[in-house]
Amino acid sequence: MPERSPRGSSFTSGGKEGVHGGTMGSPMPERLILGLETSCDETAAAVITDDGEIRSSVVSSQADLHARYGGVVPEVASRRHLELVTPVIREALGEAGAELTELERIAVTRGPGLIGALLVGLSAAKALAWALRLPLVPVDHLHGHVASLYLKPHDVQPPFLCLLASGGHTLLLDVQDHAGFDVLGSTLDDAAGEAFDKGARLLGLGYPGGAAIDLLATEGDPEAFDFPVARVPGLDFSFSGLKTALLYKVRELGDEELERRRADLAASYQRAIIRALVERTEQAAAQTGAEQIAVVGGVAANSALRASLPHAALAPLELCTDNAAMIASASRYVQEIPFARYLAVDAYASTAA
Repeated sequence: MPERSPRGSSFTSGGKEGVHGGTMGSPMPERLILGLETSCDETAAAVITDDGEIRSSVVSSQADLHARYGGVVPEVASRRHLELVTPVIREALGEAGAELTELERIAVTRGPGLIGALLVGLSAAKALAWALRLPLVPVDHLHGHVASLYLKPHDVQPPFLCLLASGGHTLLLDVQDHAGFDVLGSTLDDAAGEAFDKGARLLGLGYPGGAAIDLLATEGDPEAFDFPVARVPGLDFSFSGLKTALLYKVRELGDEELERRRADLAASYQRAIIRALVERTEQAAAQTGAEQIAVVGGVAANSALRASLPHAALAPLELCTDNAAMIASASRYVQEIPFARYLAVDAYASTAA
């Protein structure tokens, strides 16, 4: 994760006055940021202004490509990113009505994620920044999800308690300023999104699993099956036991009964995941005295979760899953690396020590 700026400070770009200064009385040119995101199976590019207005956000998903495997295949994802990264950048610039010469800096996801996929985006960003003699801003993917809240017209302001729930991460974060966060709790095993995907496979549903379970759950009874909600110390989460409970229930029912009760299973399984997320979030809010709660990440698109936290600041649906607008947004609060000093910057797969 990038080093945090002093609490309360804001990111300001240095050494660009000659480009953006203009003459007295003339309008200031737009300060545009190009963001790139390739941490998993979405190839994304976006153009935003320095004050958080989204000019374009293009996401090319590989979900259909990986559906046959029931999950993301890292090597397949990397090769697809190579094919898509240039067309996606061109489309983002076109939708924004922007030229490369109008960019003020390049932002890119550095990690965590699939290392091969990350390297495609990072290499593309370095090449662009080098060719245009622009600074580069490597962004932590998790910071990006939080920074999706800082984009217009929502522009949520810290401090707040943030639930970040996605396919690879489930975290409770104390966000005191725009520059970063402190982790209060995390999952001890599966992430919430991973639990949805694995549950969907057990139920014979498609990929990605979260959307499939959310849709089927609307036809079922969420109280038909009593699935466990793990009680672990502190503010951490655990979903492996829930997944195992679903596995045993599917085996117990048999094929014919499974077909008949599939919607009830989906609704009950989803209810258990949402209960775990909501109860821990409310517990954390009570312990920290947080007056504002926010929810970000792919699981934030789940209709049951959104309904269970009606007063929370929720990431817009189009910004819940991986996108480059959130990466560009985070780059406004991260120290940029000046031209030519970023060639040795590397990607990282995990934030774990």
